[in-house]
Amino acid sequence: MAKVMRAEPGDDAMDEWKLRCELAAAYRMFAHWGWDDLVFTHLSVRLPGDRETFLLNPFDLAFEEITASSLLKVDADGRVVDGGAGLTNPAGFIIHSALHRGRSDAVCVMHLHTVAGQAVACQADGLLPICQTAMIAGSGGVGYHEFEGIARDLDERERLCRDIGDAPVLILRNHGTLTTGRSVGEAFLRMYFLERACQVQIEAQRGGGLHAAPEGMREHVGRQTQRDFTAAAGLAWPAVLRKAERLFPEAFT
Repeated sequence: MAKVMRAEPGDDAMDEWKLRCELAAAYRMFAHWGWDDLVFTHLSVRLPGDRETFLLNPFDLAFEEITASSLLKVDADGRVVDGGAGLTNPAGFIIHSALHRGRSDAVCVMHLHTVAGQAVACQADGLLPICQTAMIAGSGGVGYHEFEGIARDLDERERLCRDIGDAPVLILRNHGTLTTGRSVGEAFLRMYFLERACQVQIEAQRGGGLHAAPEGMREHVGRQTQRDFTAAAGLAWPAVLRKAERLFPEAFT
C-alpha cells in the first residue's frame, strides 16, 4: 500500500493516519458492495492509547464519499475534538461509544443496515449455523439486543454492552448487525462473513427443507476460527486495502 503507511512505534500521528486510511477503505468497500444505507450507519475505530476518543464518519457524507481526512475525531461525550465543524449522528455515537467504552478489545466497531442483515435480525431464531460462513461469523458468540427505537437514550449503552457480552457479533433486533474487532481488519472480516451468512440464510430459506450441519460442527468450526481468525484477517485485510486503493485512490487522502 502506498498510502497506508507503516508507523514506527510511538509515532502517534502516523498511527492515527494509518487508522484513518484503513477505516476510509472499509467505508468505500462496503459502499462498493451496496452494504451502505445512505448516511445512516457507521464504522468507527478507537485511537491508540486513548479509550475515550474514536474516529467516526461525518453524518452528512455517504460511505462512497468518505476519505481518511474527512473522518471526525469524537470524544466519549459525542463532541468533535479535532477542531472540525463536522456533524455526528447521535444514534451512531451512542451505539459506537457504548462498545468502545465498555470493551477494551473493541478497537473497531462496525454497524450496518443491509437488507439481509435486517431480515435475519427480524427472525425469531436469529443467525442460524446452517453454513460454514455462518459458523465462522458466529464463532466467539453472537449477542442479541432488543429493539428500543432509534438509539437516542444514553442509558441504552449499558444494555448494549450487557447484551453483547464478550461476543464479537451483536444482532440488533429489528434493526441491523454489528461487529467488533481488535483491529479494523478483524472487524471488517467478521462483518464480511456475517453479511454473507445472512445472505445465504435468506436465500436458503426460500427453498425450504434446510439441511443441518452434523452435530458438533458448529463448535468445531468455532474452535478452528477462534484459533485462526486473526491470521486470516492478516491475509485478507491487506488484499482488501489493495483493492480499495485501486478502486478509490482518493479515499486515502
